[in-house]
Amino acid sequence: MIFWSIAIAITAIACAALFYAAAGRVVNVSGPEMADSNDHFRLLLAGIETDLANGKLDSEQADAAKGELAREMIRARKESAPPQTELGRGALFAGLGAVALVGLGLYAMLGSPDLPAQPLAGRPELAAQNISLDDAILQIEARLAQAPDDLRGWTVIAPAYLELGRFTDAANAYRQIIVLSEATPELQTNLAEALLLEAGNAGSVEAMEQLRAAAEGDPSHVRSRLYLAAESMRLEDYEIAADYWREAIALASGDEAWLPAAQQGLAVAEADGVDSAAEQQAEMIQMMVGGLADRLAQEGGTVEEWMQLLRSYIVLGDLDNAQTAYDAAVVAYPAAFDRGELDTLALGAGLKLNGGAP
Repeated sequence: MIFWSIAIAITAIACAALFYAAAGRVVNVSGPEMADSNDHFRLLLAGIETDLANGKLDSEQADAAKGELAREMIRARKESAPPQTELGRGALFAGLGAVALVGLGLYAMLGSPDLPAQPLAGRPELAAQNISLDDAILQIEARLAQAPDDLRGWTVIAPAYLELGRFTDAANAYRQIIVLSEATPELQTNLAEALLLEAGNAGSVEAMEQLRAAAEGDPSHVRSRLYLAAESMRLEDYEIAADYWREAIALASGDEAWLPAAQQGLAVAEADGVDSAAEQQAEMIQMMVGGLADRLAQEGGTVEEWMQLLRSYIVLGDLDNAQTAYDAAVVAYPAAFDRGELDTLALGAGLKLNGGAP
């Protein structure tokens, strides 16, 4: 009852505002006759101004003529003014009443005035926003336990399992989706991805079967070909890997994030697993380090240069040459306070002062 009282009061206020805005408004209508009359009086006024300029009338006569002309204009407007019409109050009241009745009637039929108020935190749409991923998965799992054929539930929970690192559950979910719908290339690749993540570096026969089926089912499916190429590289089957790299690269438009890695993978596969670029870079580093070592051995150098040589050997994992360089640096700088940072670097890498000699 309180709700309806408030609703009726608000409706009455709205109707009163509309009535105040519409009441007393008039509509004026003007036609071409009024425009013609105005042109006539403008011509007469122009004639008086011309006679005054030509000396036919003096200023007093001109003022008298203008006054008479003004009186004629007023009389003409009164005689030609159309009647004013005012909106009927009865029609206005009827319209506002109809608006109020229709609004309240529609809410009575479609609304829920008797529904008790809900706390804001308990409303479903807000509760859905505040639920955590783990809680959402628990709810979906409970629903799937009761309705295992719920395709939508499996579709929602499968990528959530992947995000949480539950790869076995993700693979099972994708299997259910394929059983309940159809084995599309995208679903087969999703299942293979979950299987590969589950297997780690061990690989998965089932994953390779799913990927091959996806690639054969869709000649334009890139993701399955990328996985097949990467797995073939892991298995050292470089010829097959190169074929899949080429197929994936041929499907690229040129701005894909994976394209540089695929091109590098193709180069390695075509070289039977040898990364020529990496080998060339390693050779260049070895040459630079060797040149520095030869110069320091022949000409000597600063402590910083010995540290650069020592750090290079440590990064390359060549601890034997690192120990040799450290021994030569100690000979060049026998005072310990001259080589404090050098000793710290060497001892931190497991090298021995003077080769470990007593």
